[in-house]
Amino acid sequence: MFKAWMRLVSAAVALLILAVAVSARAEAPDAAVPPIQTLCDTLIDIMKNAKTLGIKGRYDKLKPVIMQSFDLPDMTRLAVGPSWATMPAADREALLSAFERYTIANYAHDFDGYDGEKFVVAPTVTARGADRVVDTKLVTKDETYTIAYRMRQVGGAWKVIDVYYKSAISQLATRRSDYSATLASGGAPALIKKINALTEQLMKG
Repeated sequence: MFKAWMRLVSAAVALLILAVAVSARAEAPDAAVPPIQTLCDTLIDIMKNAKTLGIKGRYDKLKPVIMQSFDLPDMTRLAVGPSWATMPAADREALLSAFERYTIANYAHDFDGYDGEKFVVAPTVTARGADRVVDTKLVTKDETYTIAYRMRQVGGAWKVIDVYYKSAISQLATRRSDYSATLASGGAPALIKKINALTEQLMKG
């Protein structure tokens, strides 16, 4: 009787451990989520210290996180469009450099103060083919903004390939539309000049 009771107890404990393990696996965030959580945590940090850091300090603090979390080379290629394939290598490199600086400057400029805002990053993702979409919310005192990050595996790491505002407006599509006229009229040199000018304006604070 005692042995039978012990077997029942052991079985119950084993089932409990299994249930806890399954629950933990179910609640663990998808591998595409941590890069976005790190980005959001960094944004909150620079917002809280915005005045002390200044625009240059915010830029410097964001740069390694954005360079790590975003697939900026592919984002640049997609934003430029078909003409990328026929551009000289020097123009591609200059465009990538300009696009990188502009992307970081945008975040440094926009997140310039703190008033109790918080980010909520969804632990689950939506699959889009081989890509993943991570949904986030920026909660302010007056409004909640929805932002979705489309993630793609690059060298074994999940990186941002596009950003959707209100979960629908593609940042890449918007930039591609904006860049097309400049490329058509002045080619890569004109677009490089345009993007660098926008960055300079943002970095004025």
